Amino acid sequence: MLLLAAAFVVGFVLLLYMVSPLISPKPLKLPGAHVVVTGGSSGIGKCIAIECYKQGAFITLIARDENKLLQTKKEIEKYSINDKQVVLCISVDVSKDYEQVENVLKQAQEKLGPVDLLVNCAGTSVTGKFEAIEVNSFERLMAVNYLGSVYPSRAVISTMKERRMGRIVFVSSQAGQLGLFGYTAYSPTKFALRGLAEALQMEVKPYNIYVTVAYPPDTDTPGFAEESKTKPLETKLISETSSVCQAEQVARVIVKDAIQGNFNSSVGSDGYMLSILTSGMSPVTSITEGLQQVVCMGIFRIIGLFYLGSFDSIVRRCMMQREKSESTDKTE
Repeated sequence: MLLLAAAFVVGFVLLLYMVSPLISPKPLKLPGAHVVVTGGSSGIGKCIAIECYKQGAFITLIARDENKLLQTKKEIEKYSINDKQVVLCISVDVSKDYEQVENVLKQAQEKLGPVDLLVNCAGTSVTGKFEAIEVNSFERLMAVNYLGSVYPSRAVISTMKERRMGRIVFVSSQAGQLGLFGYTAYSPTKFALRGLAEALQMEVKPYNIYVTVAYPPDTDTPGFAEESKTKPLETKLISETSSVCQAEQVARVIVKDAIQGNFNSSVGSDGYMLSILTSGMSPVTSITEGLQQVVCMGIFRIIGLFYLGSFDSIVRRCMMQREKSESTDKTE
C-alpha cells in the first residue's frame, strides 16, 4: 500500500513537471528588445541595465542626476555585443509629474521602439524609530517608491496591451515581505508594490503581459551604504543575521525571472523561504511553483517563527541596555 502511494506521488510530481511548461509564459527575447530602467544610474538599476545590454537589448536609462546618467551610459556601452545597440539617457523625476513621465517615455519609444521590458528600480530609503522619522519622509518615500513605479508603468501599459506582449518589474525589497525594526517609513512603500503588482497582473495577463516583483536582500549599493549611516542599533543587529549580496548577482536573478515571466523574484535561501512564506494569493507561473509553496509552507513557517523570536530578542536586549545606560548616567 505504501509503495502504491509513493508511486502515485512520484507519478503526480512527474506529471506536474511535464505539464508545467505548457502553462508557463513564453520567455522574452532580449536581443533587439527595448528595456527601460528607472533609477538606472547606480546600484541594482545600473546592473540590470548592464545585464540586459550584454544580451543585446536597447536601453533607456531614467534617473534624476544627468551627470551620473552620462557616466553610467559610458560604462554600459563597454558591454556592447553589436554596433546597433543604443543607450538613451533621460533625466527626470519619475515620482513628481505623471505627464512629464508619459512624455519622456513617449519620446524614448519614438527613438528605440515600443517598451518590451520596464524595470521600476527608482527608490530611496529612510531608517529610524517611528517617532523619530520626520512626517514628510513618509510622504516622500511613498511618492518615490510607490508612485515612482506607478507613473512609468501607467505610461507604457497601453502600448503593451496593443502589442499583446511585455514585461513589467517592480523592485521591492525583503522589507516589503517582512516589516522590520526601523523601517516604518520604508516597508509600507515596498509592501504597496506587491498589491499593485498582483492587481495589475490579473488585469494584463490576458494580453500576454507578465509582472515580476523582485525582493532583493541587503545589497551592496551606494543607496545601502547611505542608509546604513542612520540605521538604529536594533536594525543593524537584525541585518547582521543575513549576508549582503552583490548588485550584479541580484541583477542577474531579476533579469532571468523577468524574462521567464515569473511573478516572484528572490535571491538566496532566505529569499526563497520568504517568497514561499509570503506567497499568499499571489499568482504562479508554473504548477511546480505552486506545489513547492504547498509542500514547504509548514516547515518554513516554523523556521520563520525562530527568526521572529530572534529579532524580538535583539530588540528587547537593546532596550534593556539603553535603559541601563540611562539609569547609570542619572546616578552619576
